[in-house]
Amino acid sequence: MNVLITGARGQLGQDCAAVLGGRHRVTAVDVDELDIVFAKAVDAAVQSLSPEIIVNCAAFTNVDACESQKDSAWRVNADGPANLAAAAAKTGARLIHISTDYVFDGQKPVPEAYTESDAPHPLSVYGKSKLEGEQRIMEKIDNHVILRTAWLYGLKGKNFIRTILGRVLNEPQNRLKIVNDQYGSPTWSRRLAMQIDRLLTTSACGIYHASSEGYCTWYELATALLKALDLSGRLSPCTTQEYPTPAPRPGNSILENNRLKTANLNVMNNWQADLQEFLGTHGQELTASLTRNTTGAFS
Repeated sequence: MNVLITGARGQLGQDCAAVLGGRHRVTAVDVDELDIVFAKAVDAAVQSLSPEIIVNCAAFTNVDACESQKDSAWRVNADGPANLAAAAAKTGARLIHISTDYVFDGQKPVPEAYTESDAPHPLSVYGKSKLEGEQRIMEKIDNHVILRTAWLYGLKGKNFIRTILGRVLNEPQNRLKIVNDQYGSPTWSRRLAMQIDRLLTTSACGIYHASSEGYCTWYELATALLKALDLSGRLSPCTTQEYPTPAPRPGNSILENNRLKTANLNVMNNWQADLQEFLGTHGQELTASLTRNTTGAFS
């Protein structure tokens, strides 16, 4: 199949290009080649490339920055998907769009999970802009898949795994406060790329949840990370109240992949098993890339 991937230099975009490129003809672009906030550019690119599938990995994902850069967040997370949906509808392409657990307020008691039928109620600008993106897609194109995922990590890009590991490796004397009352399912970007690949040749349509099985807190994830790499670190559990951030976070980000399972399409794995595989495959490279060189910069 002819596949266009937007946001291709992000952690998920890179994994999608690698996974899908093995079986499909892939054109992978990032903001320098195609800025999805510009409708005319999107329309021209889709008309020229004639993709059968568009996988949109482009997003403004800095949750706290979204609070102070609302216009930018809205353009990328709402206007951009709308532009892609409109262009895809014109050519008959199918749009696969990545959304987030932040469309929910996280008020469900743990361990109850959010399903696709639960009503969204975002708390932050990021969550509101992503929900708006979902809604605009559904207004503009019938042939779409919206995948909500959570706590994404991978070899590249900015994510919790890389942040914590970098701090532990380079600031071993510092004690790190890690939130221990927010719950979610750490999701490997490559596993999500595999889930996208599974959906390409199906008739799946609508909103699906696609996150790892099982759940933990951020503190439990950090502890599991260091244990898997046989590292010691000065980690201290804390509450959300003790670690304030510009953007409010859902206390419960646990998603249930209900529709994928019902359709026998779920390839998502247990978060602990995926973390072990990720670190077994990339741990050495990850550690090397996060170790500061003699100039004090990350290599």
